[in-house]
Amino acid sequence: MIEFEDYKVKINGLQPTLVTLGGALKLEAAKEEIAELEAESAKDGFWNDLDNSQKVLQRIKQLKNKCEKYEKLAGRWDDLITLCEMAIEENDDSLLPELEEEYASFEKALEEMRLSTLLSGEYDSCNAILNFHAGAGGTEAQDWTQMLYRMYTRWAERHNMKYKLLDYLDGEEAGVKSATIAIEGENAYGYLKSESGIHRLVRVSPFDSSGRRHTSFAAIEVVPEISDDVEVEIRSEDLKVDTYRSSGAGGQHVNKTESAIRITHIPTGIIVACQTERSQHQNREYAMRMLRSKLVEIKEREHLEKISDIKGEQMKIEWGSQIRSYVFMPYTLAKDHRTGFENGNINAVMDGDIDGFINAYLSMKAGEEENK
Repeated sequence: MIEFEDYKVKINGLQPTLVTLGGALKLEAAKEEIAELEAESAKDGFWNDLDNSQKVLQRIKQLKNKCEKYEKLAGRWDDLITLCEMAIEENDDSLLPELEEEYASFEKALEEMRLSTLLSGEYDSCNAILNFHAGAGGTEAQDWTQMLYRMYTRWAERHNMKYKLLDYLDGEEAGVKSATIAIEGENAYGYLKSESGIHRLVRVSPFDSSGRRHTSFAAIEVVPEISDDVEVEIRSEDLKVDTYRSSGAGGQHVNKTESAIRITHIPTGIIVACQTERSQHQNREYAMRMLRSKLVEIKEREHLEKISDIKGEQMKIEWGSQIRSYVFMPYTLAKDHRTGFENGNINAVMDGDIDGFINAYLSMKAGEEENK
């Protein structure tokens, strides 16, 4: 029975953290904002401005989701302490495995929600735009890039987020040379900004008939999708716009017409492309949105006063400075070199189980802020 008493102490010990979390989430303010937005949505003419109405509804959904997640978590704490007290009262040792499992699950959920409160950056709540680029190594690197593409789309699905393909360039024999996707969901950028950098793969290559071990690299670039109401000065004379025929995987990704758009920002050398929409106008609109997002993100990251301060040299990705390694042979391990977090279940990682890496990064950054 001593185990149950110990668990009761531990469960009660989590209650202050739960209460503090409720305060950090500003739930009362969220409920007030929900009421105001719902009142706005009920007014005549609400649907006249479709863009604004969609933003309002999206905001309501986000706020309600936050409140419901906390209420569900608080309910789980109540259930946990009830289970523990029932086990003590009935002197039922058979309930111990269930209590252990529920406690571990609750503790993990509480920590994940606590970490979500750290996403207070200006653009953390935004959707994320991910750019994938294969490194040197031909087919092997391009196959690795496609594996990473799959990993992040699986992560999005695990979190009930939507992803939209914007650009896709097939590898010569297999895989992907480059691709761009937008991941749409609450705090998508706040979570995924930690994934920006070089990812390294070590495995026996399926493309090497001699069965030798290969090391491959791919770069992931993550920027927030900046809303149209953020003012960014982009001069038309600084842009080089090319149209070309779309080409992609098997035709299901793109429309093979002369509608694809590539925009080069001449002062910085930044290149963005979109080929997945039906019209040239839509592709241009998405490409400009990506360009604006990249410029704003670089400006913020480099602490620059204005967009024109961005220099082309800052856009270069240096190979060899990998943030994470994924080893398939001679052992299996994914390890983040910034935080030291690692996961030996490489198949789960490649299926999108990367929350451990993301949470470790958020915890590290939170610690750095506290020590400033």
